[in-house]
Amino acid sequence: MVALLEVRGLCKSFPGVRALSEVDLDLAAGEIHGLVGENGAGKSTLLSILGGAVQPDRGELRLGGRVVHLADPGAALRSGIGVVHQELSLAPNLSIAENVFAHREPTGRLGWIDWSALHAATRGLLQQFHVDLDPALLIAELGVGQRQLVEILKAISCGGRVLLLDEPTASLSRAESEVLFERLRGLRQSGAALLFVSHHLNEVFALCDRVTVLRDGVRVGTRAIREVSEGELIGMMIGRELEDIYGERPQRSASAPVALRVEALTRRPCFAEVSFELCRGEIVGLAGLVGAGRTELARAIVGAERADAGAVSLDGQPACFRSPAEAVARGVAYLTEDRKGQGLFLGLSVRDNLAAPALRRFARPLGWLDRSAIETHARACAGRSALVAPSLDTRAAALSGGNQQKLLLGMWAGTAPRVLIADEPTRGVDVGARLEIYRQLRALAAAGCAILLVSSDLPEILGLSDRILVLRQGRLVGELEGRRATEESVLTLALAGRA
Repeated sequence: MVALLEVRGLCKSFPGVRALSEVDLDLAAGEIHGLVGENGAGKSTLLSILGGAVQPDRGELRLGGRVVHLADPGAALRSGIGVVHQELSLAPNLSIAENVFAHREPTGRLGWIDWSALHAATRGLLQQFHVDLDPALLIAELGVGQRQLVEILKAISCGGRVLLLDEPTASLSRAESEVLFERLRGLRQSGAALLFVSHHLNEVFALCDRVTVLRDGVRVGTRAIREVSEGELIGMMIGRELEDIYGERPQRSASAPVALRVEALTRRPCFAEVSFELCRGEIVGLAGLVGAGRTELARAIVGAERADAGAVSLDGQPACFRSPAEAVARGVAYLTEDRKGQGLFLGLSVRDNLAAPALRRFARPLGWLDRSAIETHARACAGRSALVAPSLDTRAAALSGGNQQKLLLGMWAGTAPRVLIADEPTRGVDVGARLEIYRQLRALAAAGCAILLVSSDLPEILGLSDRILVLRQGRLVGELEGRRATEESVLTLALAGRA
């Protein structure tokens, strides 16, 4: 393979932090190259340097064999390096064409924008991806997957041959991700070089030719994707060997009592006539395509949304909760998929977040709170969650995504719930945080907690679940034994409604 982009001896430090140390990387023409590592490994810093947003302390960049200096993002773009950021940088009140060619619009002799030429150029780029969209459409009128496409068109519109993608599937459904992958494979066939950053190793294995691992700012190694296993890759990322990513699956007890029973629960048009049981100590996965009604079902169980019909019982007693607070009081916790918007008190400290769901436990006469008891509780929860924070006084907003998610799970684990409904518990977190979350879910189940695991990550569902329930268009269409289920069997139910 011919190296299109070469990185040699790249170093970068920030006050008190060594972000990159002597990093080497080759990116070949006609290659999709994966870049993986835990949060803080240096991935974002490397992409920022390659995109011209950050200047290295030392090192050399070569593009097409020539040394280049990327003074700013504009210089990177002019050199043929496009960056697709995780947080989309589009102007919603402007059209597709205006966003793709922002500050580079074709003009006529008087300096006015040549709208006909602008739309024609944009239409040509859209046709490369076999997408039939009007270039005059506003970004605000597009779906998330379509906006991601516009971001990619913006990056390649300068005619560059290097594309850097930072978590491009973070906001996409599985179907939208598959469409994106086909488009990226098309760019690879055209001779472009792509650097693909993702926390989802199944995406790396499905898409990439080679993968480079960073750990603590150092390149651990580069491997051909066909020559490395998922376990080996995770071992390189975290610096230790792994025997089982998802933890040991215990033998289910046939005599385990039913903790939660859902009977003919209905909330139109989201789901209808859903019935199932959760037993103590088991993890039951809830799978289905986007729009199948999984989150709506979870929220209806805990009273966050009102059901139209059906019943819920807890340990054999009626439990139709009118609010999540009522559910928590009865021992049913809900870990939301939206940790920032609905899960955490971002402006409060780690300590206050960990204590929040159990404040009544720390209340004393006259309304005083036992601060000593709160401190003891918070330290115990943080320790069990392997939470990494400067101190318990650190605001939740200052934590990394992985530590925010561990904090959220630690909050609910600290209530010692009888039932935990965990909605996308590892969304947007790195592999190290995933392993800690899996460990804690296993520990909760071992302590007798019944867990309903809602996840779009099929390997996660298969690796953790004792049983798997599959929703399709709001209907429960099947149940699979966790040990025997495969991705194919789950997807067949999710797509066709039959095994």
